[in-house]
Amino acid sequence: MQVPKERILGFLFPAETDNWLAILRLGLGLQTTLYSLSLRNDWNDLLGGAGKGVSGRDLAEALLSVESHFVPRLGWFVALGEHVGLREETILTVAWICLLVAGCGLFLGFFCRFSAILAWFFHLCAAESGGFVSYGVDNFMTIGLFYLVLSPLPDRYSLDWRLRKARPKDPQLLGFWRRVVQLHLCFIYFFSGLTKCLGSGWWDGSNIWRSLIRPPFNLIDPEILVRWNYLFPVAGIFICLLEIGFPFFIWNEKTRKVWLICICGMHFAIGVTMGMYLFALIMIILNIAAFGPGLVADSAKQLFVHRQASHA
Repeated sequence: MQVPKERILGFLFPAETDNWLAILRLGLGLQTTLYSLSLRNDWNDLLGGAGKGVSGRDLAEALLSVESHFVPRLGWFVALGEHVGLREETILTVAWICLLVAGCGLFLGFFCRFSAILAWFFHLCAAESGGFVSYGVDNFMTIGLFYLVLSPLPDRYSLDWRLRKARPKDPQLLGFWRRVVQLHLCFIYFFSGLTKCLGSGWWDGSNIWRSLIRPPFNLIDPEILVRWNYLFPVAGIFICLLEIGFPFFIWNEKTRKVWLICICGMHFAIGVTMGMYLFALIMIILNIAAFGPGLVADSAKQLFVHRQASHA
């Protein structure tokens, strides 16, 4: 029993550097900043209350209350502001500023823990209050920010590290939280791929066709889509196999690099062809943070060894 226990502990608590944490912090800081800037002009319209917002924040929060009264929402702050005489528009603007400041703080590595908590909380409030307009990017931003809040911040590339002269973090603790992110991604891709495989829409390419012609994602001319429609079944099958095979091939050192490049390429293609840039960015950030560190160093090491052998 001792050997299996040691293997399990070795898998869950590998010794890691904080390179992956720095990538996650920088990426989520950039993501949160771009996310808040992209919503600046529409923030009050999307998240306004009854008679003000186009999506009906009050209705979204009423439906949310049926599930739980404890999920954070912007309505809490609006109600609190009314008691002190602040307008709803003012409260919403302050919430947007807090989200933007938190994103910038994460990117710079300034007050990392506080910035991560602030970003996670206000993004969750906005995503839950705007439930009718939120989509996959909000779910994955919440996941990434939640893990960043729990991770052993700050990393050595942050301003906090330089200003406060923080002590090095426990390598096994860093390894544990990276392992959690890795396992979560494996579950996500496997069940996403399994769901796609159960239907016929991905095998015949019809789901890709519908995704590319549905407003507001119809960026490509329909004539071009019709001309290249024979590629849709191939792309659909490739995506199914790529996702369902993710947890089996991403761990192997020989296939990890290929699988990581393919999965990031898939999300990049989604961003370019459908205009889902923020969704593509958050998925690429999570994958590179989880499985990217070490690949460049390993490739350089292999190249060096190969050159040394050739000279010998």
